This record gives sequence, C-alpha cells and structure tokens, in this order.
Amino acid sequence: MQPILAVGLGEILWDVLPQTRLMGGAPANFAYHVNVLGGVGVPVSRVGDDNLGREVLSLLVCLGLNIDAVTLDPDHPTGTVDVRVDEHGVAAYVFPDDVAWDFLTLDDASLTLASNADAVCFGTLAQRAGISRHAVHRFLAEATKALKVFDINLRQDFYSPELIAESLDAADILKINDMELGVMTRLFDLPRGERPALRALMERHGLDLAVLTRGAEGSLLLSPDAVSDLPGNPVEVADTIGAGDAFTAALVLGCLKGWPLDQINRYAARVAEYVCGQSGGMPEMPRELVIG
Repeated sequence: MQPILAVGLGEILWDVLPQTRLMGGAPANFAYHVNVLGGVGVPVSRVGDDNLGREVLSLLVCLGLNIDAVTLDPDHPTGTVDVRVDEHGVAAYVFPDDVAWDFLTLDDASLTLASNADAVCFGTLAQRAGISRHAVHRFLAEATKALKVFDINLRQDFYSPELIAESLDAADILKINDMELGVMTRLFDLPRGERPALRALMERHGLDLAVLTRGAEGSLLLSPDAVSDLPGNPVEVADTIGAGDAFTAALVLGCLKGWPLDQINRYAARVAEYVCGQSGGMPEMPRELVIG
C-alpha cells in the first residue's frame, strides 16, 4: 500500500524567539509531522532567494521533506515572525507584510502534486494577499481526490468573513481552537455553545467533520453521525509551537486510515501532547507514535 501523501499548503517562515530562531509555519509543521508519523508530507510554499530562504530549503531536506514545490522569490524576503512565549508556554505571533509566501504561485511540480495528493491542509494566513489566495484555491481545485482540511489559524487581522466562508466551502474538515471559535461565533452569528456553533458551520458549508481543540481542556470531533469529546491530560509544557499542526497531521492520517472518531481523537491528542513537551514545532517523534 502506498503511504498517505498529504500537502501543507501556504506559509513557510522563521519563528524568531527571544533566544533562538526556528523554522515553522503551520503548513510546514503539518507536512513535517505527517512525514515523521509515517505518511509522506510535502510543503507547497515560497521563500525568498536569500540566506534565510536557502537555509529553509537546506533544513527541509535535512528533515527528509521533498522541496520540489517550494519556489524561490527573487523580489521578496523569506517570511519571519516575532514569537513571544508567555509564562504558560503559549505563543503569540507578529507577522511582517510582503514576504515571499504572500506571492505564492503554482508551478508544474505543484500542480502535479495537487492531482496526486490524498490530503491538503490550508489556513487563512497564506491567503492574506490576493496572489497567494488565488494560488491556494487553484491548488484546492486541482486536488480533486484529496481530503481538504481547513486549519483556520486566525492570526492578527489577516482574515475576513468572506475569506473564511470561501475556505469553508472548499473544505471537507474544519479544524479550529476554542479561542478561534469565539471569534467565529461573533463573525457569523453562530449559536452559543461549542456543539451548536460547530453544527451550524457544518450545515452551512457542507463539512464532513468539525474538530475543536481546547488546549489542556481536550478536544472535540463532530461528524454528522458521531461525536468524540475527550478531556485533556496533564502535560509539562515547553511551548505550544506546532502542537496544533501535529494534532492536525495525526488527525488526517487517522481519517484516511478509516479509524473511528475516538481512536482518531486519542491518537491526535497523544501526538499534540508530546509536541507540547518539546521545544519548537518540529521535534523528533518517538517510534510508538509512528503509524505508517
């Protein structure tokens, strides 16, 4: 059986923390975690033709990721983000404008990848600019056999109701955290309460699955005919960078393997809990969590 091919579509950037600099971006983190969990994770993105961009490509190769669909931009710098981690290990982000991934375009390698992908994960951040937003939706349109996961990842003010609604309409699965659900409830006048709000989004946009993560309070998975609601487990948190992306990667692998919701939820939570205990968004993965 061929391994699951899953694409992280959007931004690759450097997380600049007070003491260090780490490669990240939700799509890159997602692709990495698919890869280390036993699938084939591939990033589709754009970096600058500069030292930071070349370092990204070198590091991706060292991490075992295919870089055929990561293009170089001669006119715009590689993306960076200032990260501040509070006393609870929770990260906050500040993103500069007009960086390489804002100008994402699709080449032949990207379009071939789209037609072969089993899953695609995308968010809002890489759609903040018109050029990259067009590329994201073109890729989704070409990915005719793929499970499409909208990991909403609301950042600063880089989203609008129209952008979110278009993305929901293109998706099969919504992944959202508890803070983002509060924002969505206000933006879209959703019913109060987690399950009513998620059910409303599923019905309005034809979603097959809604996934809510609540940090230490656990996670909720809703399909039209099943529910999995699990509490969180105590974890000593190093930082939360990449934990949500690891959850999404594990979720996608479980879904494509046809697991029941409870099994998917427990596995994704275990993976995310492990990542929370490590520094950075791309730690090595213990063998017992690899399912490929």
